[in-house]
Amino acid sequence: MTKINSVKIHDVRFPTAAAGDGSDSINKGDYSATYVELFTDGPHVGTGFTFTNGRGNEITCAAVRALAHHVEGKTLGELLDVAALRSLTADVQLRWLGPEKGALHMATGAIVNAVWDLRAKIEGKPMWQLLAEMPTADLVATIDFRHIDDALTPEDAAAILDKGRVGLEDRLAQLRSDGFPSYTTSVGWLGYPDDKVRALTREAYAEGWRAMKMKVGGPIEDDVRRAGIIRDEIGPDALLMMDANQIWGVGEAIDNMGRLAEFDPYWIEEPTHPDDILGHARIQQAVAPIRVATGEVAANRVIFKQLLQADAIRVMQIDSCRVAGVPEVLAELLLAAKFGVPVCPHSGGVGLCELVQHLAIFDYLRVGTSLDGRMVEYVDHLHEHFTDPVRTRNGRYLVPEAPGYSSDLKAESIAEYSFPDGPVWR
Repeated sequence: MTKINSVKIHDVRFPTAAAGDGSDSINKGDYSATYVELFTDGPHVGTGFTFTNGRGNEITCAAVRALAHHVEGKTLGELLDVAALRSLTADVQLRWLGPEKGALHMATGAIVNAVWDLRAKIEGKPMWQLLAEMPTADLVATIDFRHIDDALTPEDAAAILDKGRVGLEDRLAQLRSDGFPSYTTSVGWLGYPDDKVRALTREAYAEGWRAMKMKVGGPIEDDVRRAGIIRDEIGPDALLMMDANQIWGVGEAIDNMGRLAEFDPYWIEEPTHPDDILGHARIQQAVAPIRVATGEVAANRVIFKQLLQADAIRVMQIDSCRVAGVPEVLAELLLAAKFGVPVCPHSGGVGLCELVQHLAIFDYLRVGTSLDGRMVEYVDHLHEHFTDPVRTRNGRYLVPEAPGYSSDLKAESIAEYSFPDGPVWR
């Protein structure tokens, strides 16, 4: 069995702030990755990362170092069960910094993602295929049901996964033919001037995108004006989503969406504080039929459980790096299926598109089994730095074929953008 000999951590940062890429109501940063390599006694290297926004990336790097002893010297087999996951999420000396949230949990995700990337590479399968073909019992055995079994039991999960086997090959053939539906956020960053928003929207529409997202949360008159520009360019039939990135209070969100409703938004994303379950529920009730979507910075599976129990969201968004890696995302996908809420993964940043494509495909093949209301976010930034970059056609993701989790950064990109000593930062 493959053994982990050492863990190497890289602080990799890309200077995106100057151009306004990624700018929203609360963020204007340099897209960054805490990038982890697991070196083994075999030919494969497992890679994983968590995404940050620049300053503070050194904190998640330090957290990975603090957790690395849980995987160094272990075999791959020892790292794939719930006990191994809990050794990371509930380290008796570190859990005070969480528990199961924040920088420590994100660092756990970077390590766990690298473990699963290693497993997929060894089995010679892309991550989506590894997961889709796994026996139900093996998938269920990877999930930590503690604190969520009042909403999702192992028996519930097994029933969903067994049902997902029916028609799997037909769904896969459809994906290979048509791709996975997606939407683009590249047109509407808050830091872009109006003429750039209009030009990017027109360009995206010409390229086949029929679902686009804009950032809101600045002065409401600016939001109204920019929404008018985008709706004018895409016409009445394309989908327009809005994202406030947590900036509003509950009443403010309700009032502002009253102003923006004339542009027929499909959803309002992160309208208020990510931990305010009841606030989201109140907003959802007030703004319907506009859907509330959230989950990009949901700290863990327990937050998702409560959002679903409270009927606080009509679209659930997962993030591949915010939580403790693949097994916790599996729990979130199964919770969404149990409550009948579609999953539209958050993406963008550094490498998030590369990862979430696998999760969305697995969800369609084995869990949600429907494309109704499902889309994956797409942002056209930084893909050129990955050895297996995401591919799109006519506004849809194409199925990745290379073994692993599509998480390998190019060696030259690591060298160029390492902080603070890489040439870009010197």
